[in-house]
This record gives sequence, structure tokens and C-alpha cells, in this order.
Amino acid sequence: MAIKEPSDIAHTAVAAGVKKADLRWDKTLIGSFLAGAYIAFGGLVAIAVSSGLDPEIWGSLPTLFTGAAFTLGLVLVLIAGSHLLTGNMLLIPISAMQGRLTWGDIARNLTLVLIGNVIGAVFVAYFLAVQTGVIGQLGSDAGTSGAMTYERLAGIAEAKGLHESNWQIFLRAVGCNWLVCLAVWVSLAADNVSGKILAIFFPIMAFVAMGFDHVVANMFFLPAAIFAGVPGLGWDDTLRNWLLAFLGNLVGAVVFVATSYWYMYLRDEPSEEKPREAT
Repeated sequence: MAIKEPSDIAHTAVAAGVKKADLRWDKTLIGSFLAGAYIAFGGLVAIAVSSGLDPEIWGSLPTLFTGAAFTLGLVLVLIAGSHLLTGNMLLIPISAMQGRLTWGDIARNLTLVLIGNVIGAVFVAYFLAVQTGVIGQLGSDAGTSGAMTYERLAGIAEAKGLHESNWQIFLRAVGCNWLVCLAVWVSLAADNVSGKILAIFFPIMAFVAMGFDHVVANMFFLPAAIFAGVPGLGWDDTLRNWLLAFLGNLVGAVVFVATSYWYMYLRDEPSEEKPREAT
């Protein structure tokens, strides 16, 4: 299996960032909708396979099952092709650091991708998770699959929306996107589908199993919980989580992955191309 060296990954990441930034706004928005939906699918299947497992019997294994199932989301994003906010927080800034993009390009791309991801994730949360009955609702009959998925979703959403402090959300988001961007980075080393899936699996499984906060995943979990009638959880809690998770994810991507690898492999190789004018 052919793999790229770390310095080659860095150049591939820059090329990928430039390509994403150069896309028309409508293609970026559609691709971002798809990515939000794919991450939501990962969240939905993660709830389905980990629900109904008594912690007194299973211990912390349900978090491992949740993480393993959730990897579906990033596999679809990277292999099917779409635009995920947390991945673009790596690819777009590292391209700007190399002089290939402007700050205006960063703002434009991340804004469009944020909008598309929200729409895609909330679409799946409402129509394919709650309205289908895959996720049950408050008052679902005890012992049914709907009741079990509701309880699992409620536990995740309450932890993220009600019990984590602002500082905890931010730090968990930093750790999350450090790992997510490493998954993206390492996947760039592989030239075949199996290699990319293997590269994606372990970092994504790890961040989910540890309970870290991924802003796009939370665009699914928290609205789905609201739609399912989880008591005490509101849109104010959701927006607070999204804001802090966004900021933490940005720091995790830019500081710990983009800047670190740019400094190691690209800093002494200035781009010959001048940055384009912001549009």
C-alpha cells in the first residue's frame, strides 16, 4: 500500500485547501449540506448501536461502540466527497499560511460550510431521526427500541447541552478537532479507499469514546434531542454549545495541526504563487 511521507501530506493538504476555496458558492453549499447529513448519519447509527446497554453490565463499552459506529460520518465525508467545517478548519488555513489563500477566502469558505453543515445535520435530525421514529420521543413505551434510542440520545444531549461547563466544552472541542484533523491528515497519506478508512477509524473512534465535542456532530445531537422532547434542553443551550465547540474546534485545527505541520514542513518552502484577491 503506497503512502505519502509527512512532507508530501503537507503539500497535498495545501492543494486540497486551495481546491475547496476555489469552488463556486453553490457547489460549496451543496457539498456542505451533504457533509452535515453524513455526520448526522454517523451520529444516528452510533445511538442505534449503543442504546439499551446497561452501564452496570457493559461499563464504558457503549462509548467504544458509539465511537466505532460514528466513524461512518467522516468516511462518507472524505471518500464520497463533501465539505466538513472541522476538516476545512485545517485545509483552508494551512493553504493561507502557505500564501495560496487570503483571510477573505478563509472567512467565505468557513461561513458557507458552516451554513450548509447546520442545514444538513438538522435535516437528518428532524426528518430521518425523529420523524421516522428511529429516535423515540419523550413518553415512548418502556422497553421498545424507540425508548432505548431516546434515552441514549437524551443522555448524550444532556451531557453536552446542560452539564458541561463553558470551559469544558471549549477544551473538549480542542481535543476533538485535534484528532479529527489528524484523521483527515493521515487519510491524505493513503492512495486507496481501505487505507483511508483505516486512517480515519482510530482518531474518530477515540474522540467520540472520550466524549469530546465536535460542533457538526452537536448540530445533530442537540436539535434531535429538542425535536424528541428532551426536557430542560433549549435552543439557548444548543447555541452556547455550538459557539464554544466552534471556537475550540478552530483552535484544535489551526494551532495543533495546521500551524504545527506548516511550520515543520512548509515554512521554509514559500509558495511562488501570490494570494488571490478576496472575493
